[in-house]
Amino acid sequence: MSTVAKLLARKQALLERLESGPGPNEREEIQAQLAQIETVLNLLELTDTPGPSEE
Repeated sequence: MSTVAKLLARKQALLERLESGPGPNEREEIQAQLAQIETVLNLLELTDTPGPSEE
């Protein structure tokens, strides 16, 4: 499983936990983890984006 696939699976699991009605402390922890995952996914997207072609 690729890094992106693992991150997306982890994100889905966290979203499901969030929907189950966690307490305030757990909700805060889940939201922090989701923010970290989003940051990593955005960074991976930036590194995978090809730059301008050199001719």
